[in-house]
Amino acid sequence: MSSLSVTSLLVILASYLVGSLSFAVIVSRAMGMDDPRNYGSKNPGATNVLRSGRKGAALATLLLDAAKGWLPVFVVQHFGSAWGLDAGTAALAGLAAFLGHLYPVFFRFQGGKGVATAAGVLLGLSPWLGLATGLTWLIIAVFFRYSSLASLVAAFFAPAYYLLGGGVAWPLVPVALVALVAMSLLLVWRHRENIRRLLAGTESRLGAKAGAGNS
Repeated sequence: MSSLSVTSLLVILASYLVGSLSFAVIVSRAMGMDDPRNYGSKNPGATNVLRSGRKGAALATLLLDAAKGWLPVFVVQHFGSAWGLDAGTAALAGLAAFLGHLYPVFFRFQGGKGVATAAGVLLGLSPWLGLATGLTWLIIAVFFRYSSLASLVAAFFAPAYYLLGGGVAWPLVPVALVALVAMSLLLVWRHRENIRRLLAGTESRLGAKAGAGNS
């Protein structure tokens, strides 16, 4: 992709706006719950919503956060060719949705860590890529019970999986690889406090209640 057209820029902007919908806050408000930014890790994401004890709200947050990453990529890949949009634009749309989750314009640029939204982007790029990365997250989460550790490991492997499967399981698009690496680095950055707690042995495990610590 040599240059971005006006249409591409508009799609990327729209993707960012979709990503800026903080479903942890929206779902919590709709269900009459406390704002997730006021308890636990104060992170507006599914893991922190789970600390409320409302598993349905956490599941809804997870699915909606993933959907907002998946939708822009899917739409561009399947319908974008009529407007001259290619796979590179689809990857940038996914990255924009991810950035919207991290820095949502509708919520004073104070967003979540982006794990579910990144997973949605991967599923949009390739269901197999999303499955491989998701299984990596699940294996680490089951064995170690740390959502943050599972997310960090998955973030490391996602670009590697993309490279390994490029040209075989899915087309290798350089812009997509750059977008994946950028998302992985941002995920690590957003988990920097979790990394410190993991090293100190104070990180809370999956399923901990709101007052049990941060994650």
